[in-house]
Amino acid sequence: MSTGGGQQQGQHDDQGQAGESPRRKRKSRKGEGKPLAAPEPPPPEDTRAQRVLYVGCEGESTEPDYLNYLNERFGDGKLTGGRRFRIQPVYARNGLTPARVVAQVQAKAEEDEAWALFDRDQHHDIPEALERAAEQGTEVCFSHPSFDLWLLLHFQAFGGRRSGSSKDVVDALRQAHSAFKDFDKRNNKSVKEGRRTALDKKESDAVSRARSMVKQCEHGTCKAKSTRKDRYQWDGAPERPDPLIPDSGHAADCPVLDRDPSTDVWRLLVSLEIVDA
Repeated sequence: MSTGGGQQQGQHDDQGQAGESPRRKRKSRKGEGKPLAAPEPPPPEDTRAQRVLYVGCEGESTEPDYLNYLNERFGDGKLTGGRRFRIQPVYARNGLTPARVVAQVQAKAEEDEAWALFDRDQHHDIPEALERAAEQGTEVCFSHPSFDLWLLLHFQAFGGRRSGSSKDVVDALRQAHSAFKDFDKRNNKSVKEGRRTALDKKESDAVSRARSMVKQCEHGTCKAKSTRKDRYQWDGAPERPDPLIPDSGHAADCPVLDRDPSTDVWRLLVSLEIVDA
């Protein structure tokens, strides 16, 4: 009987086991078993990892618009190897004379980095502006005859003395690209929307042409040297040493007012590492 009872018990156990729901095999979750990615590093406590520049402008429209274009296109560092920057344009309604450009940007920048953009035009206070800039270490981007030359160099080379007149420069710019066909008509000197699109990805061409103009200077010994070997290198957006600021390339004894035509705006783009030159 014990044998029979054991058989019955065994049958009962077999039935109980047969009645149990089979365990389902646990599915692995997506990504399980793979090494975890390192967490994103926290943002630097020093917000000055973003380079801040105060840039004084002679004009109230063209130069500030262009500087804001540089902020929007390159300021986040994605196209400059992580070198973030923020330009603060300094300008006034109806414009400023060169000496006032320098004075205004120095007052706004205080201890921050200061640059000044102004033209030859027919100004008489340029020597005063240059002297004041040198005294306080303000970088100068001088354009002869005007900043409009820098815009034109995005599309073509340009040469020949203009004695401070921008007429030929503006005429050439209107013909260079349809976005500029109405430039400087009815005070339409903005650099927005379609004009920004027209300039985009032509920065290297403009820098190359501007540097070539230095070599063509009538002084005879001017030359914009390459800064590649002097460039600092950083990983990410770290605490950085003093930024590279290239020289204009003009000889020390080359009179500024004789640099016709020329523009130093290329120095700003190279310093911001928008262009390697």
